[in-house]
Amino acid sequence: MNKPTCSILGLVCSAALSGCTVGPNYQSPQNSSPAGWNERGPGAPRGTLSSPLVDGPADVSRWWRNLSDPTLADLITRAYSQNLDIVQAQARVRQARASRVIAAAGGQPTLDLSARATRQRSNSRSGGVTSNNFQIGADASWEIDVFGGIERGVEAADADLRGTISDLHALQVSLSGEIGIAYSELRGFQSQLEITNRNLALQLDTLSLTRERAEAGFVSQLDVANAEAQVASTQAQIPTIQASINSSIYAISVLIGAEPAELYSQLITAAPLPSVPSQVAVGIPSEVLKRRPDVQRAEESLHAATARIGVAVADRYPKFTIGASAGLSSDRFESLGNLANRFWSLSPGISWSVLNGDRVEGNIALATARVEEADAAYRQSILIALQDVETAMANFTRQQQRRELLAQAVDANRRAVELALERYQVGKTDFLSVLNAQGQLLSSEQNLSQANTNVLSNLITLYKAMGGGWEAK
Repeated sequence: MNKPTCSILGLVCSAALSGCTVGPNYQSPQNSSPAGWNERGPGAPRGTLSSPLVDGPADVSRWWRNLSDPTLADLITRAYSQNLDIVQAQARVRQARASRVIAAAGGQPTLDLSARATRQRSNSRSGGVTSNNFQIGADASWEIDVFGGIERGVEAADADLRGTISDLHALQVSLSGEIGIAYSELRGFQSQLEITNRNLALQLDTLSLTRERAEAGFVSQLDVANAEAQVASTQAQIPTIQASINSSIYAISVLIGAEPAELYSQLITAAPLPSVPSQVAVGIPSEVLKRRPDVQRAEESLHAATARIGVAVADRYPKFTIGASAGLSSDRFESLGNLANRFWSLSPGISWSVLNGDRVEGNIALATARVEEADAAYRQSILIALQDVETAMANFTRQQQRRELLAQAVDANRRAVELALERYQVGKTDFLSVLNAQGQLLSSEQNLSQANTNVLSNLITLYKAMGGGWEAK
């Protein structure tokens, strides 16, 4: 090896040994989350709730287990393996893993093998000469990551990969919540249909009684007409409820990655709402922030953007490379394996872009601004997460209060219907009182059914707000 080559090689090795990683080192931001939830503080509802919020760790990774409904659990399990959005998200995770491999490959040596045969003829005054050349060899190259630009690229790719996994978890959170709410609405609509049919049967009995009294001359045909109008009005509600039932089934089917009607025969039979647990643990804000996939994704985006500042800064400095080649060359194929025909070369080098029209500084400024954007997005994701949980808690507890009052209204309306019918049969009140009592009973029972559905839906929304629906593996 000649002296200039040794000098260059020594310089490259010295630079590699004294190398550093440029750019800022990422540090996870310090969150100033509140110590507790406002909805658990002085402003929280007082009194007895059927499912109060309590302190303690919130185990929401598989929240549907708390609802004791095997059908719902089966639907969510199927969705996690069949939903096409999930399939796409899993493919994006694999893409991110491949991108990380590609980024890491930039700091590894490359080796190319080659073989070729050449036959050529050259002409001269003394005549033409035909010659052959057979050659096999290998070419290697390596860019030494002296200033850590490649290392920062791998760091950014790692953060991108973790962020993509968080996206998958966020989709699982959203998907399980959507299925849970759609399933709750389905069972709620089925309950409303049962209530409507039951009240319709009561109204038909009243219509029959009114017709008998009209034929006996005790009441006028006006009472009969009013009773018929009430029956028709109640019957008119049934097609709308049935359409809502079918629509819910179709929505659930698509969410699990199936054709709209695939679950029809399984879900069309009425079943009760899943049971709400006797108490709901909500943990503390800092635990929720650690669990929320959207907050995790926002932080990984900030990490990746920070690392890419280092990638941009590394372009300020020279790049060190080592190239080498070796092989065998001969004018006869049968002597190609003779070691006397070997050749080799070693070519360490340095390249440095010193005139680049401020491109490097522009890229650094661009990367820095992206960090500022990612930092603001991260802090915004924290505020949104806290808002989601507080709002879901408020809706869940207040809807329970509303449900208790509606249950009292239903009891009172049932007594009113009984009293109105008794007084009407003995002629102590007019038929309008009966119609009003029956109409109020139907309305209050439907409202109570909707409140039961809302309590369950708000609980599922609370589980979703707390990042429930995925578990670490």
